[in-house]
Amino acid sequence: MPWELREHAGRHYAVLFHYALPDDAWAVELSEARPAPANPGAAVTHFPGPACLVALVPDEDPNLEPTVRVYSPDERVVPYEIMRWFMEQVADQVERCRIAFEQAGPEAVE
Repeated sequence: MPWELREHAGRHYAVLFHYALPDDAWAVELSEARPAPANPGAAVTHFPGPACLVALVPDEDPNLEPTVRVYSPDERVVPYEIMRWFMEQVADQVERCRIAFEQAGPEAVE
């Protein structure tokens, strides 16, 4: 499961991509990233934490709209720039899924 990291105002955030089988959709998750265990020379400095926002992007039916779920047992603040970055990642995933659907043709859904 690949992820991307971004730092904003001293905090690290992660966007994680994976396929959610129960939803038949790609999941794009936003979380506050956790520091990786100390390992000198390691390329990974942070790992995704528990998701606070999850966008579900259906990839088998272009008529289904992407949705965003909010997970927050306590009040969370997502900075505007991080929300924009997350939504850009979601928009890119929507575009990839729609292109793939068009290339596969409508018979791939049946």
